[in-house]
Amino acid sequence: MTMLSLDVYSASSRGFQKAPGARSALHRLFAAAVVSDQFRKMLLRAPEEALANGYLGQTFPLTDQEKRIIKTIRAETLTDFAQKVNQALKTT
Repeated sequence: MTMLSLDVYSASSRGFQKAPGARSALHRLFAAAVVSDQFRKMLLRAPEEALANGYLGQTFPLTDQEKRIIKTIRAETLTDFAQKVNQALKTT
């Protein structure tokens, strides 16, 4: 089983703008993708649709920057997707 981790640091520890608790919507998005094959496939193939539809009736209140990143990432696996999102968040 592959484990996913999304590194999120406070501004003081690594120079990032968001505090650890501020990315809860992003964490929920990845949690939904881990537990649901259908949502994961949609996120990988049609991220705009996945964000618009949400999971089990709940949407993800992502920042505009997070939405932009999610919509532009292309990956074959959730692990690769998470790594690319994480890298994009580090560089913006």
